[in-house]
Amino acid sequence: MAVIKPFCAVRPNGAKADKIAALPYDVYNREEAKAEVEKNPESFLKIDRAETQFPDTVDTYDPRVYQKAHDTLWEMVEKGSFLREEKKCYYIYTLTMDGRTQTGITACASIDDYETGVIKKHENTRAEKEQDRINHVNICSAQTGPIFLAYRSNPVINEVVAQVQKEEPLYDFTAEDKVRHSVWMISKEEQITAVEEAFAGIGEIYIADGHHRAASAVRVGQMRRKEHPNYTGEEEFNYFLSVLFPDEQLMIMDYNRVVKDLNGMSEEEFLVKASEIFEVEEVGKEPVRPEKKGDFSMYLKGSWYRCAIRPEDQPDDPVEGLDVSILQNKLLAPVLGIQDPKTDSRIDFVGGIRGLKELERRCSLDCAAAFAMFPTSIQELFAVADAGRLMPPKSTWFEPKLRSGLFIHELEQ
Repeated sequence: MAVIKPFCAVRPNGAKADKIAALPYDVYNREEAKAEVEKNPESFLKIDRAETQFPDTVDTYDPRVYQKAHDTLWEMVEKGSFLREEKKCYYIYTLTMDGRTQTGITACASIDDYETGVIKKHENTRAEKEQDRINHVNICSAQTGPIFLAYRSNPVINEVVAQVQKEEPLYDFTAEDKVRHSVWMISKEEQITAVEEAFAGIGEIYIADGHHRAASAVRVGQMRRKEHPNYTGEEEFNYFLSVLFPDEQLMIMDYNRVVKDLNGMSEEEFLVKASEIFEVEEVGKEPVRPEKKGDFSMYLKGSWYRCAIRPEDQPDDPVEGLDVSILQNKLLAPVLGIQDPKTDSRIDFVGGIRGLKELERRCSLDCAAAFAMFPTSIQELFAVADAGRLMPPKSTWFEPKLRSGLFIHELEQ
């Protein structure tokens, strides 16, 4: 049984929402984040990445940076840039990109559900990446970036969403990346009860994106429990900020690979090796996308090739049967010598949002070959998580990205 609760949000004053809302903290490097804050001084990045308010000589993880994030956030609340909701509500958060819409419920998920596996994971996390957000959440005493969760579509939730979306939205703006963001409040008691009970009946929730943020939020919750040994379980630090989307609306984009060299082989020798493993057909100079699971495209020496995984080489296993696993296990490891894609500097990853031309560009700069993948499906992600397994690195790329700063969850109220 999943516990998905309404909460009293701290959220932008309506007139400022479009200026405050920012892409997630980990989309930018320090230089890019600083440029973004200089361009838009109200951007939430000045809180999520408070090092932008310091000279470059100050380390990103300096304690002063986290304290600055805290001070900036609560100063903005005090000055009216944000308001505090007085009633616990759910929120509907709709993102529209390229004419396609996905609609989620903004709520708080239970750290106990994370610990017991009701909220299922498909990636490992790294302690050093967690620590940054642990410090940020703990010192701000608030979660500022929602975790992207997924669930199997539910008719009761769908009906409540349809009813509420007939009303005027709280926010409705199009960001500079052309993604439209719209928010409604679910505030009627009968609707809140219906949503809460529907999630309790779903039973299984999946982390789609934001594993490190989720792990960090849970760690902070555990820390607060130690500080409050008589906690009841109802305190806000027992929950973490999330947006939950039904599976039928989610789009996973391709996450493509580029390799720096061919492990000492010429292009011709490598092509022969690849053709021994996969069915390979040259298709010309124009980029070609894979059309179905089991297919990928390869860019080599100025030409595109359509490649097919042979049926006998597709294992009936939720992890080993992923296209990214087959490419890694059949070609990248044994032929190119890339044994661990997480640590090998000879491989890089390119999100599908950048397009196939980016693969050509990389091959003209610093890479020898590129591989365009067919996107992993949400059903494949669910199957891996249901099996208690982990996906290979860089298996999924979700778009559009949730904006930070639209919803803030206070840990102590």
